[in-house]
Amino acid sequence: MDHPNILFILSDQHSKFHLGCYGDPLVRTPHLDRLASEGMRFANAYTPSPLCAPARMAFMTGRRPSANQVWGNDHILNSALPTWAHAVGAAGYETALIGRMHFVGPEQRHGFERRPIGEYSALHPGAARQGDPMFKNIPASTSGQTRECVEIAGYGRTTYQSFDDRVAEAACTYLAEKAQTRDRPFAAVAGFVLPHCPFFAPKDLYDYYYDRVDVPQPDPTGEPAAVTNFKKRRLLDQPLPKERIRVARAAYFGLCEYFDRKVGQLLDKLDETGLRDNTLVIYSSDHGEMAGEHGCWWKSNYYEGSVGVPLIARLPGVIPAGAENPVLCNLLDWAPTAVEVAGGEPLPSTDGHSLWRELQGRADDARPDTTFSELGPSRGDAPSRMIRQGPWKLYKYHDDTPPALFNLADDPGEWDDLGSADAYAAVRQHLLDQLYADWDPEQVAQRSAELTRDAQVLTAWGRAVQPLHEDTLPVEDVEDVVCC
Repeated sequence: MDHPNILFILSDQHSKFHLGCYGDPLVRTPHLDRLASEGMRFANAYTPSPLCAPARMAFMTGRRPSANQVWGNDHILNSALPTWAHAVGAAGYETALIGRMHFVGPEQRHGFERRPIGEYSALHPGAARQGDPMFKNIPASTSGQTRECVEIAGYGRTTYQSFDDRVAEAACTYLAEKAQTRDRPFAAVAGFVLPHCPFFAPKDLYDYYYDRVDVPQPDPTGEPAAVTNFKKRRLLDQPLPKERIRVARAAYFGLCEYFDRKVGQLLDKLDETGLRDNTLVIYSSDHGEMAGEHGCWWKSNYYEGSVGVPLIARLPGVIPAGAENPVLCNLLDWAPTAVEVAGGEPLPSTDGHSLWRELQGRADDARPDTTFSELGPSRGDAPSRMIRQGPWKLYKYHDDTPPALFNLADDPGEWDDLGSADAYAAVRQHLLDQLYADWDPEQVAQRSAELTRDAQVLTAWGRAVQPLHEDTLPVEDVEDVVCC
């Protein structure tokens, strides 16, 4: 087979626990389930950071957030760092970014040759969004990590649904174009924003899930101190009313299904255009969504619902159909994978490890048995890092809270924190030694503060000058019809 086309489908905030092919009996994701039945599903995939921009920049470079020096959503990826898009483009591929990637700053391509449709946030820091207001009848805070985000939820249409409709349409148009030209292979990202909050789903989907969702209740017994701090700083220390949890979960599940329909449009277009058999399709999300589990919402913690991601890949005749792969892997593995698939020169420095051998159904003996995720300082949280090795998962915040330790084989729900148990002192120290081996939390805190300080000057300039970027997508006039 010639070097195949590559199509990444990347969502935002999609928990691996809420797809049918990952065992959810309630959430309907027939199109992603189809992709999994025709390809390979990875059971133990992680994000390099349970936060949007750091995760996405690591996906692009194959380097961990600390190597990119991108720890927050306001941090700018250095344009001198090569991405897989650069390497694949140098190998003769046409690279295209269709929709969302959450690049920050004046550089909005980072190796993508084409951008058929941009995104609302493709702006210089400080510059105003173009078009209509993002949200008209709901507070802007409902799109962030705020208690209000969960308290104000229900059914309706938001600009995020409109955006994903536009991305799906643009991606289908792009695929139809490439089917006609076929002058060179393509490597494209279809970047979606759903099922990211605000938690408002179309009424038919909301109604379907409202009567069927469960309402998880937190159990503080065995809860890591770091999680208790997380809840306090995000105003979740007082449990939400059960009705608010039900409403927000129903809306989130509805958004998962709505996004799945967008995936269906792309898969159907691949079939219609004859691109299916020579296109490697990869689906994942930048991080998960807690959706009320353990009393938590959003991301920014190391529970599996936040730090784990769905990961599915299909290439007919190459990737075994219906396969489940248990290897530990990470979003940053996809940069070296894409380059290897394209036959390009390896990126000069990556923390990721190519999955291409595993995708072909062959064991990769050189594959690391360990993966990591990290967060910078945020909202009073100290820098933190997680390590997963075998059944063990440990994470440590650089403060006076003890490390959290879980055996996921014995305790997949992460209810029993062993971080302070004497019986596991040897395991704990072994993992801590590896965690700190190439991670300096003091340096992370210092450099993060410097970047935030520098960004204030860039933002002030953006406010004064209001530069308009060519990849800025004006916000459509969407009348939010909502029920809270």
